[in-house]
Amino acid sequence: MRLSLRQLQIFLAIAGSGSTTAASHQVALSQSATSAALNELEAMLDVQLFDRVGKRLLINDNGRLLLPQARQMLDAATTIERQFAEQNSLTGLGLHLGASTTIGIYLLPAILAEAFAASPQGPPRVTIANTSDIATAVANFELDLGLVEGPCHDLQLQVEPWIADDLVVVAAPGHPLLTDGAASDGTVSLQALRNAGWLLREPGSGTREAVEQALVPHLHSLRSAGEFSNAEAIKHAAAHGLGLACLSRLVVEDFVASGRLVVVRTSLPALKRNFFIIHHRNKVLSTRLLGFLALCRTTASRRVRRKLEDHAHEFG
Repeated sequence: MRLSLRQLQIFLAIAGSGSTTAASHQVALSQSATSAALNELEAMLDVQLFDRVGKRLLINDNGRLLLPQARQMLDAATTIERQFAEQNSLTGLGLHLGASTTIGIYLLPAILAEAFAASPQGPPRVTIANTSDIATAVANFELDLGLVEGPCHDLQLQVEPWIADDLVVVAAPGHPLLTDGAASDGTVSLQALRNAGWLLREPGSGTREAVEQALVPHLHSLRSAGEFSNAEAIKHAAAHGLGLACLSRLVVEDFVASGRLVVVRTSLPALKRNFFIIHHRNKVLSTRLLGFLALCRTTASRRVRRKLEDHAHEFG
């Protein structure tokens, strides 16, 4: 077999950077050696993988065909190296996990503490971003595993429902909706909710998609009063009276307890969503990654579920 992992690594670096000069810095080779490696790969496969446009190398349909296979092969090789680098199945060494924002801030730290507190290497690398970005990184083998709060539609991904989460509508205590739009029992009408301004996450956020799926069937549309890139910003904006928010109970519990936010009573049905575990369907799951997955499915999941049940009781 003449094809080498090093050639595939160089190919991926060029595909990501668009030139042999930029790729050479990533793979620690000279520009000429990087260019020669690409030429050798193309000659071996008897195809051109890039279109040459000036000094730019633009990946073509041949290159796009090779791209996912190259990522998969390099990921498998990296997994083999990691698997034999350390015998402790839950060490964080080498793992790269991703989490969407709410999970990454409110749930993942406790899970990592349980999984990796005794590990001499400590927790793995963690990337926190919106669901869309995490899903893309997992699909590209840039992350070993993702914990996300929104649906994933990429057929390359194995998507496993993980934890059920409650969403609640909150507002500042002095928000006019709580008086002008409420009935005598304090219930806010659907029409008042339709007319209200909503504080929303950015497009691509799992929370944004979950909120729209939960509310739009009843309210028809959501009138935006502002878009924010994380739930904390929305929580603070809602507390300052800038609009209504629909957020996880995990996010707003502290502000509700302190009186900075109130849960809006509505005639809407219970608002729920799922958190998901995602990995690439062709991902080789190492021993330590399987160990972390098992912990997510058992100990951590039970603890989080109990916490969510306590929250539901507290919020009534």
